[in-house]
Amino acid sequence: MKRSLILFCFIAFSGMSQSVQVKTLQGVVEGEKLGSIHRFLGIPFAQPPVGDLRWKAPQEMDAWTGVKVTKAYGPSPMQAEPKPFMVWSEEYLIPKEPINEDCLYLNVWNDSKGKASKPVLVYIYGGGFRSGGAACPIYDGAATASKGVVFVSINYRVGTFGFLAHPELSKESAAGVSGNYGLLDMIAALKWIKANIAAFGGDPNQVTIAGQSAGAFAVNYLCASPLAKGLFKRAIAESGSAMLSTPLRPALSQVAAEATGVSFAAKLGADNLQALRAKSAKEILAAPGGLSSPYLDGYVEPLNMANAYAEKQTNDVDLLMGWNSEDVVSNRWLPAQEYQQNLTKKYGKKAATFLTYYPAANDAEAAISQRNLSRDETFGAGVFFWAKTQWKHGKSPVYLYNFNRQIPGDTPETQNGAFHTGEVPYAYDNLAKVKRPYQNVDLQLAKYLSNYWVNFAKTGNPNGEGLPLWPRFQDGNQVMLLDVETKASTLKNVQALDLLAQ
Repeated sequence: MKRSLILFCFIAFSGMSQSVQVKTLQGVVEGEKLGSIHRFLGIPFAQPPVGDLRWKAPQEMDAWTGVKVTKAYGPSPMQAEPKPFMVWSEEYLIPKEPINEDCLYLNVWNDSKGKASKPVLVYIYGGGFRSGGAACPIYDGAATASKGVVFVSINYRVGTFGFLAHPELSKESAAGVSGNYGLLDMIAALKWIKANIAAFGGDPNQVTIAGQSAGAFAVNYLCASPLAKGLFKRAIAESGSAMLSTPLRPALSQVAAEATGVSFAAKLGADNLQALRAKSAKEILAAPGGLSSPYLDGYVEPLNMANAYAEKQTNDVDLLMGWNSEDVVSNRWLPAQEYQQNLTKKYGKKAATFLTYYPAANDAEAAISQRNLSRDETFGAGVFFWAKTQWKHGKSPVYLYNFNRQIPGDTPETQNGAFHTGEVPYAYDNLAKVKRPYQNVDLQLAKYLSNYWVNFAKTGNPNGEGLPLWPRFQDGNQVMLLDVETKASTLKNVQALDLLAQ
């Protein structure tokens, strides 16, 4: 990277506010100086995916003249209005506005103190590939940046806007496939980071990608994507893996994905691509049945994830991954007898074996077993299978965790144990941004997690001074228990996870 790009940075004073400018390849951006933290919000990394660019791969951003002010988040991707529900209060959600198709923006935090070329941690949000955005309060990057990394959060298209496949879209694509635009957005952001992050004090050769839920699925997809090769060195996946078909993420072929797109267009009364692109964003958002998740297309993604790992065709990077003990949140479980009948219907002769791991002697036990089985079906088995696959076929290390802290809440509705997404404010040291009655043990746990995550981004090893030792995942069952007492242990349900992975 040329020095003229690396260091074009100065502080401008205007009354009591302080601004900081950085020259990117596209032009100058102006952010804010908050103490020692330099913050840039809403930097465009690709052209707005609107009009004729709707349902196309992201296009490189044009250069601009003058100074682009980047002090506010760009719009979140097009989605339904976010509303708090169950355990997820507003701190876990994007702002109600702005929400727009013009959403391809990223955000950068850097501590001006310390060395000039820091490791980079790139965060990818969750939301089931249907919702989410980088402007969520718990994704604020200042605390993580203060620990000696450059923190970047990125937007990507979600829902039908991000993943619609259709024969006409495939025909107009040079690759002959369609869909997976949200993944292509992530790859475009990583390319922008590779080209520009040195100007913000980051090392383009020391990039770690991290994500939670759909963001963790995305991390897995990026690890498997030939288009992402060389764009990152390490990866963190919190509660998500694309290695297995799950109840929430069934496997799709290109034919099936395109058929879904044809059906969706018909419901909108659009008999060709021009008519489909002419529909308003609100019409598309309101229409039912559009594809809203990635699929294995043979271009962005391999046709078979496990085979790609076995054939060493993936991006062999350092991995840190895990899941939460109450990753599936529900208060509606079946009575024991009905649960047993469902197991038989779903797993046939294997149902008796499943009952040894997920028993149902009474309704109370059945409720616990259903929660655990749903968690393992949706998250645990896939993450464990990914860890085992990397350990077996890759050269880079794997570190596995279980987050088990029973997160405090003010009401019964907010007390759901180590719920899905609950670890995120701990991992990025943002407990202060969440309105929960956290205790001193939570502050200590946040210190552990945030330092583990940053150490991993810096070296590929989460361990460091003052932290309980975290062993590598080497013989199939080592795990770090992240809880009131953080300690190394072994997985107790390996056989159940293996059974689910079959």
